[in-house]
Amino acid sequence: MTETELMLRGYGLTTAEMFYRMPDHPAVLNTFIWQDYDLAPDHERLFRFIEFWQDEIEGPLHSVRYTHRQLIGPGEWRQVVGEFTYH
Repeated sequence: MTETELMLRGYGLTTAEMFYRMPDHPAVLNTFIWQDYDLAPDHERLFRFIEFWQDEIEGPLHSVRYTHRQLIGPGEWRQVVGEFTYH
């Protein structure tokens, strides 16, 4: 699906900042930024990526901070009381 189709189906942009320890220097924290379209409140794609990280990446996660924003929401409706023409 395209990004627009995902947004129309209720997906929003999820951004996660992952803090992880360097494998060679465990006292050093580094960051990684991840973004994808995901459904709140389940965040299946984010949790799938965290599972991938834990299984495949050597640097153990310290913490994850994330935010979620729906970019397309219901439109605002307002009643028009009158109209005028302009030539």
